[in-house]
Amino acid sequence: MLDVRSIAKRFGSIVALDGVDLRVARGQMVGFLGPNGAGKTTTMRAILGLLALDGGAITWDGAPIGAAVRSRIGYMPAERGMYPSMKAREHVVYVAELAGLTARAASAAADRWLARVGLADRGDSKVQDLSSGNQQRVQLALALVHDPELLVLDEPFSGLDPVAVDVLEEVLLERVEAGAALLFSSHQLDLVEDLTRDVVIVDHGRVVLSGNVDDLRAGSRVRYVDATFTATPDAAWQPVGEVIERTDRHIRLRTDASADGRTLLDQLADAAPLASFSFSPPELSEVFRNVVGGATASAGARTGSTG
Repeated sequence: MLDVRSIAKRFGSIVALDGVDLRVARGQMVGFLGPNGAGKTTTMRAILGLLALDGGAITWDGAPIGAAVRSRIGYMPAERGMYPSMKAREHVVYVAELAGLTARAASAAADRWLARVGLADRGDSKVQDLSSGNQQRVQLALALVHDPELLVLDEPFSGLDPVAVDVLEEVLLERVEAGAALLFSSHQLDLVEDLTRDVVIVDHGRVVLSGNVDDLRAGSRVRYVDATFTATPDAAWQPVGEVIERTDRHIRLRTDASADGRTLLDQLADAAPLASFSFSPPELSEVFRNVVGGATASAGARTGSTG
């Protein structure tokens, strides 16, 4: 298990991390969320030992993360962390050998992973000659080539087309099912919601919300009603709840979480025959906006953050 306990970091007057806690078990995928400058990248760099902390501790399986453990971590930075003049395959082989694979094993692993990320035919291309999306695929191969036990991926979906996103989702799920621990950040909250059951949300260097995605959504104080009618309701009919969207045969309402779904269903059915009805909590993106907005508004007394 990756265990990050109360880590703190300042850069001069700037508070980057202010007691961040998170845990990722083997076979678990955790989405690490927050606005720009919230502390996500700083936390990831601290896990890799790329910066010294002012306080707190980071362990893997109960022990401090040293060189031996770092060799079993797959890291994908948000910025391009590659040698642009190297050929893609050459680069993957090089990183695999740095991680301890023999030349023969590194060569086989490079071929396997370049094929897995859809770049089997671009191995002889220089990194600088690849598109931004294909460079991102190479970075994924670099992070995975040595079959790491822990994956730390900073914005791995950035710049990928829909096909590449599908490939990356499959690869990440495969690695987690094989027993790897995975921590990844992303601003694409729809992908996070599809991929993972657990998230940690940070803002201004602090954890402002964490837990199971379904539980966090269910804990919201609002619910949304979507109803489609088979006929247009009478023009004089007024729905119960705040109207978010309304057309001739469709309506979307926002109501309190305490509202009774069955009662709402009956009221809508009285207006016109229903083709469909749903009563659901907000999406993760709305939960995120609400908690980050609140945290940002209450952070006035604290100094700004970075990373």
